[in-house]
Amino acid sequence: MSNMSNRTRRFVQIATILTDRISELLYAPVLVTDEQGVVITSSEPSWAGLDCTHPHLATLVNGLRIPLRHEAAQGEVIVGVSPNQEAISPRLAQAIVELVIAQTATQNWSPSPSDLKNQFIQDVLFERIPNEGVLLQRAKQLGIDFNPPRAVILIDAAEYILQPSVADSAISMMLQQQRTQRIISSIVSFFHLPNDTICTELGEGIIAVLKASDSKNLDHWAEGTLPAHGGGSSWANLTALKRAADALLLRLHSDTGTVINVGVGRYHPGMRGLAKSYEDARAALSLGIRFQGNNRVHCLGELGIAAFVGIADEDTKIDLAKYLLSPLDDEPELLTTLNTFFTENCCSSSTARELSIHRNTLSYRLDKIASLTGLDPRKFDHAVQMRLCLLLRSLQSLG
Repeated sequence: MSNMSNRTRRFVQIATILTDRISELLYAPVLVTDEQGVVITSSEPSWAGLDCTHPHLATLVNGLRIPLRHEAAQGEVIVGVSPNQEAISPRLAQAIVELVIAQTATQNWSPSPSDLKNQFIQDVLFERIPNEGVLLQRAKQLGIDFNPPRAVILIDAAEYILQPSVADSAISMMLQQQRTQRIISSIVSFFHLPNDTICTELGEGIIAVLKASDSKNLDHWAEGTLPAHGGGSSWANLTALKRAADALLLRLHSDTGTVINVGVGRYHPGMRGLAKSYEDARAALSLGIRFQGNNRVHCLGELGIAAFVGIADEDTKIDLAKYLLSPLDDEPELLTTLNTFFTENCCSSSTARELSIHRNTLSYRLDKIASLTGLDPRKFDHAVQMRLCLLLRSLQSLG
């Protein structure tokens, strides 16, 4: 972040503290403007972004006005009339305002608990701290519960959070912070478990949710069924997790009325597994938006050929291949049929002849493969995916 951005953020923080403290001490409406006279923050949230000459602020324009300066930024603190019409001594009010300004502008700033939590979660997701013991110790100090297994859900709300507002950078930053908090509040409210759902802002309109992904915490979306696929612990409960994300998307789209996209990551064991889950969700979100469009939930298992083309990590591709074909793990006859079908260039007559079965039997087996995996080897895109899956599985067994 640039020095100018830091100064702007600090000025907004000081203005917010001033508004809260002075309105409480004087029991009067308070707002802070920038040097152009635009409201940065106020005791009435709906005033933010208004010019101080706006009709809604008519009762305040003749109020007490105190200059506010911090580094390169400047503005005014404006104090209006108390709602109970009690007289406020201008001299006393000015002294209180100046005292609060002096205390706020000169105090030693330290990160808030929320800032510390957000920084810690980012450290986890971006693998900045390799020692898992250190991660667990810091989580305990911050009161973050990492006992339940968790997977990462990424919310791309950039169109809502970063929407054009006003030219002033301080006001834009404040409004973006407010919209971000609305998104996070909607997420926490949706899951009804604020202690279970850990959210943080990653910047650029992206919110990360570290969702508890065990059966207990996904029971509402499990619909009494097991996941559609096996394929190991990294895919456990993915079906229920995606259902939860689908429902969350509807909620957020309704709340914002703008384009929202969601990327779902797999569960990976351990604290450091959260970074892998984040990479899954990030890849699914990026590829999904490009190949599947907006206002959707994207996950690796439903990206089709795009996943094999767009993912660079070979281990992830092999995991995906195993996952997609896992319903056939206990069906050796179907696996043999599928391999032969591809060897014979997807020709039914030569495949049936090679397997010494009737063509109707082959058709039955191909139907069963499609039913179990959700991929029909007679459809081109599905056939490409399945062929790649077979090759990747073979590579793993060879290497």
